[in-house]
Amino acid sequence: MTGATGLVGQFIVAGLLDNGHDVVALGRAPSSHGGSHRPWRLGETAPLQDCEALVHAAFAHVPGRYRGGEGEDPDGFLRANLEGTLRLFKEARGRRIVFLSSRAVYDGLPAGTPLTEDLPLSPDSLYGQVKLQAEGALARLGGGVSLRATGVYGPPAPGQRHKWADLFDAFARGEAIAPACGTEVHGADLAQAVALLLGAPAGAYNCSDLLLDRRALLERWSLLAGAKGVLPAASGKAPNVMDCTRLRVLGWKPRGEAALDDALRTMARAV
Repeated sequence: MTGATGLVGQFIVAGLLDNGHDVVALGRAPSSHGGSHRPWRLGETAPLQDCEALVHAAFAHVPGRYRGGEGEDPDGFLRANLEGTLRLFKEARGRRIVFLSSRAVYDGLPAGTPLTEDLPLSPDSLYGQVKLQAEGALARLGGGVSLRATGVYGPPAPGQRHKWADLFDAFARGEAIAPACGTEVHGADLAQAVALLLGAPAGAYNCSDLLLDRRALLERWSLLAGAKGVLPAASGKAPNVMDCTRLRVLGWKPRGEAALDDALRTMARAV
């Protein structure tokens, strides 16, 4: 697995280990969840010997940013992520490949569009374009699956900050919070999807669970953590929702509101 030490990758490693898989983390450091480790960087020859499958979740970007993650260096962003990914896929040919794509491939579609995997796509962000081009390359190599994941939340590994840490800190300081609404999936539910896709038919699969308004999120956080910030107005603009029927047919069962409550309680205890 690549990207095993990232905010998303940590959940996937834990889930694969829980499902009885032996995990080899390819990267700069071993995963805190266990498994073995082989040094590697995106763009280098991957040490794939004795590995039967590849889960590719590594992605080079400006810290904290995915869309816009190219910063001031779009050429370097493309070299690292697109060229590096294409090389990795070719080296992994003949193995089962699960590629962590993104709902960003749907960027630019009109409001109200139900997001299904068979839509014609032309994303308007460089991040989405890279993910979609990598999906296409994987399909042309003769298989593999692309998991189009929405925003991923959950308690972080030791030494990491969860995706809402800055938001919660700003709320506690009494700063003005802009209204927003997004789609989310718990990292453990994403990991469940990856495990299922190791044995699934080739193609693209959507992965999303909750439609979550920022006001509702902060209301829950205020009750659990005792933070007394100023709640933003409810967002009047919801994002397009991903249809996850293809994944659910395989037996995927995300935990919805229960997963969110458990994650927020764990985060509140750590404050």
